[in-house]
Amino acid sequence: MSEQKTNGYSSLQIALHWTVAALIFFQLLFGESMTTIVDAGEEGTTASPSDLTLSVAHYWVGIAILCLVAIRLILRIVQGAPESASDTTWMTYAAKASHWLFYILLVAVPATGLLAIYVSDEFGDLHKLAKPAFIALIALHAVAALFHQFVLKDGTLKRMLLPAK
Repeated sequence: MSEQKTNGYSSLQIALHWTVAALIFFQLLFGESMTTIVDAGEEGTTASPSDLTLSVAHYWVGIAILCLVAIRLILRIVQGAPESASDTTWMTYAAKASHWLFYILLVAVPATGLLAIYVSDEFGDLHKLAKPAFIALIALHAVAALFHQFVLKDGTLKRMLLPAK
């Protein structure tokens, strides 16, 4: 798949990035409610109303993430993505690899969650592995963005805050 190259991201790409980031943060904070509901069902107990509410929210937020990521991928193909600001090959490769790993997780995690609900509980074990993977990738992403901003001072972070002109 070839991508167009641009000077920066569009307003829509930036809005989708931060919206998906906020939704992922919600999922990481409150996703355990789904496990609580499943465990309560298996044990024949009743979960709390807040766990029920959060589990429903987890389900729908996951579907929203899947839909928004589909739009992000289409926009990335149509509108492109800016070239790496780094002039080192390994940083450029690391940035591309981490971005595509994000996309893989952003599709695979909601998909395995849905498969766990509708096909087999075994997909739930795979789905749960995503939490530490997301946390590690988000931490790496944030550190890299801050490194680019404050050490390299190459404008990388600014591209995800201000739309291209």
